Amino acid sequence: MKGGWLRIYAIVYLIFLYLPVALLPIFAFNDGTIIAFPLQGFTAKWFLELAAIQALHSALWNSLFIALVTATLSTLLAIGAARASTRYKFPGKAPIMGAIMLPLVLPEIIVAVALLVVLLQLGIGLTSWTVIAGHTLICTPFAIAILSSSFQGLDASVEEAAIDLGETRWGAFRTITLPLVAPGIISAFLIAFTISLDEFIIAFFLTGAEPTLPVYLWSQLRFPTRIPAVMALGTLLLLASLIILSIAEYARRRGIARTGGKDSGGFL
Repeated sequence: MKGGWLRIYAIVYLIFLYLPVALLPIFAFNDGTIIAFPLQGFTAKWFLELAAIQALHSALWNSLFIALVTATLSTLLAIGAARASTRYKFPGKAPIMGAIMLPLVLPEIIVAVALLVVLLQLGIGLTSWTVIAGHTLICTPFAIAILSSSFQGLDASVEEAAIDLGETRWGAFRTITLPLVAPGIISAFLIAFTISLDEFIIAFFLTGAEPTLPVYLWSQLRFPTRIPAVMALGTLLLLASLIILSIAEYARRRGIARTGGKDSGGFL
């Protein structure tokens, strides 16, 4: 009986969570400008309308640039942090790693306001690079969590054997370790890219004259006639996010299988 109630709870929870998302593509193909039932008819004109909005294109390219740089920085930082936390013992290891992973549990509004205050006190203007700094701060813990499982499942004796045979420590890491954890690196990169691309709160506080795509979408909600186009763009973003997450999950599982680690649950 207990299992039955848990199953019912899970079904209700999933419906509550994903029903609004399911409505997004439905209204994106609605011929009317009013977001309500009954639907006015089927049309794809809102998707075609996206091609004519120049401000949208600028916001999209800005978000892609920020997400690409953020994912690169977060993954590089995560490789070093994950390797250090899983392979070495050093003084203050637990507090240091706890501080690095703290953005996972802190409300983003607190992080955003704190970063804004610090930047203003330092006299640093708000640009795309301030958004990159904020996104790197919140994306790095996610990348570390992914890469830690890859490094934990890696047999340290393989790298040590290469060093014993005359390879340098860096050479052994580059030629032995990195190829083995490459699927985890790809997964961490894609997750960080997706998080940065979709993130709104930090971008809202730290963006300058060039808004990111989520900030631009929020600004368009004030104009009822533009909401159908926003729905169409949201549908495309939803599809892109699902594809990226699927690739990331595939890379994560492949990395665990290659290193012989234990799968503790994924994204999908």
